[in-house]
Amino acid sequence: MHEDYILVVPTGSRRRLGMGWLWLGVVALLGSGLFSLLLVLSRTPYIQDIIPWIDFFHTALVVHVDLSVLVWFLAFGGVLWSLNSTPRFMALGWSALVFAGLGAALVFVVPFLGPGNPLMSNYIPVLQTPLFTVALLGFGFGISLLVLRSMVANPRVGMRMEGAGALRFGLNTAAVSAAMAVLAFAWSYLAIPDSMTGKAYFELLFWGGGHMLQFTYTLLMLVAWLWLASVSGVRLPLSPRVVLILFVFGLVAVFMAPLIYYSYAVTSAEHIKLFTWLMAYGGSLAPVPLSLAVFYGLLRSSPVSGPQLPLRSALWTSMILFGIGGGIGFLIHGSNVTIPAHYHGSIVGVTLAFMGLTYDLLPRLGYARPNTRLATIQPYIYGGGQLLHVLGLVWSGGYGVQRKVAGTEQALDGMEKIVAMGLMGFGGLIAIIGGLLFLVIVLVVMFKGSRAQKDAA
Repeated sequence: MHEDYILVVPTGSRRRLGMGWLWLGVVALLGSGLFSLLLVLSRTPYIQDIIPWIDFFHTALVVHVDLSVLVWFLAFGGVLWSLNSTPRFMALGWSALVFAGLGAALVFVVPFLGPGNPLMSNYIPVLQTPLFTVALLGFGFGISLLVLRSMVANPRVGMRMEGAGALRFGLNTAAVSAAMAVLAFAWSYLAIPDSMTGKAYFELLFWGGGHMLQFTYTLLMLVAWLWLASVSGVRLPLSPRVVLILFVFGLVAVFMAPLIYYSYAVTSAEHIKLFTWLMAYGGSLAPVPLSLAVFYGLLRSSPVSGPQLPLRSALWTSMILFGIGGGIGFLIHGSNVTIPAHYHGSIVGVTLAFMGLTYDLLPRLGYARPNTRLATIQPYIYGGGQLLHVLGLVWSGGYGVQRKVAGTEQALDGMEKIVAMGLMGFGGLIAIIGGLLFLVIVLVVMFKGSRAQKDAA
């Protein structure tokens, strides 16, 4: 029997809380977009020579990454965890949103208050200022409260497994993974020697927890894939019990984290290597079989029209970008722009899934339905631009162009490097247009909805 992997959106305070988290995520994307244009232009051949503020590149990169990945992804997790909850502990839920929102706002403001002293640590880059530390702690505290509520106010999955129950279980696994990330950050903080400072300190501080966050993002994306497949008319060759088992596979690797911490010191090479292997191999246990099933369903599905079109296009582009990003990960050798090509493909795959699910959630949350034509082409513009961006980075990585640098530091001393990085810049500009189009589509609907609700009140 065909199962629908869709959750019923609750009414009342839980719906309003989910709307609050969606506002935070969308505003975070808007903030990151203000920094993204500078990032692309400052690394594009010829154009980079006329930008007078190249030294601001790393500061902009820190804020762009933190808002577009850390805040956006976890805020969208807040949307889903809030909708998948009982009415209990609502004060805890609203407190989580307030702390996370204030922390995210401060992340955006800090770069304009003086020199940022950026440090490009993996997973969570930082500005080495006390105020930015306060911003991250505030946001992290809010997310910790969010995860706590998602674990104590989650509804029962149910004995009779259905599609909605499998999705609830998937969201529960993502919450457990997020809780493990919080534990890993705390464990690293307590285990790192006081004498360690600078980049080495932050790399170790965020290494274990950063990998756990990648599992969290992936599990949330799998929930989005199942949801998008169902609402766009894709019949999946998976029973809810099989889906549940796949989510268990996706969570198994997460429970290896405490063993790594217990077995090897945070400062050891083994600690670094084992978390890398855990993500490379353990991170594919659930996505590979589930993506094959969704892909098979997509190939056998009938063409769609109307409101289903944006959801289908988001699903296709998300799966393609995530798959390409994962494949590039096995091509990494040394520290060059192949690394950002890998994670750009992967995180853009997650972002596209969340964008598509946003289009479906808006009318369920009481807003109007987004413009179908624009919402249909937006994933192709954004995903297509990001694909060119990723291909340009992979091509450049083959010539040894270094990551996290701009201007003359890129050493673009050959036509091949110039063309490759030019492709990267061109794709990035297209992706920016696609990202801005998403914000226009969504914010127009959300602002109209807010005014309508105010008028009704």
